[in-house]
Amino acid sequence: MDLEAPATHRLTQYAHGGGCACKIPPGELEAMVSGLAAPDASLLVGLDGGDDAAAVRLDGDRAVLSTVDFFTPVVDDPYDWGRIAAANALSDIYAMGGRPVVAVNLLCWPREVLPVELAREVLRGGADVGRDAGCPVAGGHSVDDPEPKYGMAVTGLGAPESLLRNDSGRAGQPLSLTKPLGIGVLNSRHKATGEVFPQAVEAMTTLNARACAAAVAAGIRCATDVTGFGLLGHLLKLARASGVSAVVDSAAVPYLDGAREALRDGYVSGGTRRNLDWVRPHSDLSAIPKSEALLLADAQTSGGLLVAGEIPGAPVVGELVPRGQHLVIAR
Repeated sequence: MDLEAPATHRLTQYAHGGGCACKIPPGELEAMVSGLAAPDASLLVGLDGGDDAAAVRLDGDRAVLSTVDFFTPVVDDPYDWGRIAAANALSDIYAMGGRPVVAVNLLCWPREVLPVELAREVLRGGADVGRDAGCPVAGGHSVDDPEPKYGMAVTGLGAPESLLRNDSGRAGQPLSLTKPLGIGVLNSRHKATGEVFPQAVEAMTTLNARACAAAVAAGIRCATDVTGFGLLGHLLKLARASGVSAVVDSAAVPYLDGAREALRDGYVSGGTRRNLDWVRPHSDLSAIPKSEALLLADAQTSGGLLVAGEIPGAPVVGELVPRGQHLVIAR
């Protein structure tokens, strides 16, 4: 990048949390939106299943996908934060099997505290990722806010009959994960110590476009992305929406280098602990230690896709099974 954040402006220190770990806990969120869904014949995907984006049918061949995502700084480098936030927002479109076509910025900035030049770097990072995705970033909205936040509202297109949905899973399907876990604990360590983890930045800025295309080409119809609710939280939502249960092979789940060490040293976000508290009543975690369960619930930012099917290069980490207890974790 052209401009580095001065040592006096570590962006993560201006936020109460970081990235998708700042999400409202899933149980609270479900209670908040309960009963708000309104029936509409053109609405293919709405609030009911807690899916990644809304989908509205335009005609027989096209559906409009709409999503929004923004969060507080997850890294100190403003350009990288912009790239991560943009990749994360675009991910919701890919998680639905769609193609992003236009995005607009959402920027909250403490203008009397942080230099405007840093905000420009955040926006530049977002614009560069939009360009990489072939998705124009056209304007947006900004407000003066005590805490910096950035993200995007994204509009995409998809084919109604080939959307990836979290309610389309069937017993017997394998579960594939397209990015390693551990982003959350590494980001927590970065926020606390200033250590930089290029492997985490690379994972968070990698678009899910290729994984989306591979899933759609393989005829897969069920997927979600793994973000703030962790692997266990997002899998629980998928299992409930699809009317199935899931078995996870914890030994098959990939992790970023340094993730286990960060966990060992105590860098676990409050969001991760809330995720585990939420899934525990619906899970059998007896086969693994609590430390492993925390990693499986680790709040990811711009994580990979969790796909009900097999796609090239993605490890199989479990299987959907007939409905019983929602999640069973095997060593």
